[in-house]
Order: sequence, then structure tokens, then C-alpha cells
Amino acid sequence: MKLVDYLKETKVELKHVNWPRRRQAAAFTVVVVVVSILTAAFLGVFDTLFQTLLDRFVV
Repeated sequence: MKLVDYLKETKVELKHVNWPRRRQAAAFTVVVVVVSILTAAFLGVFDTLFQTLLDRFVV
């Protein structure tokens, strides 16, 4: 069966993966969360700025 062969090959390939240590994974998670918050804040500031400008000049 193709599905069974695929799953077996996937299991073998996953043994070759260099998984990050717990500390490294936690550090990467913190980086992702911080970058996501900064990106949201950046976009929020510009959204508010553009909305204010549009309200002032268009309406």
C-alpha cells in the first residue's frame, strides 16, 4: 500500500531531523511572540493614523 510505505518512509526521515532542545525551542517561541506583538503594534499605529487622516480629509 502506498500510504503505509509513505508513513514508514516518513518515520525514517524524521529520525534524521535535528530537533531543537527545549531551551532553544522556548527561545524561538519567545522571539516569534515578540515579533508578532511588535508587528501588530506597528500595523495598529499605521491603521489608526491612516483612519484619522481619512476621517479628517475625506469626510
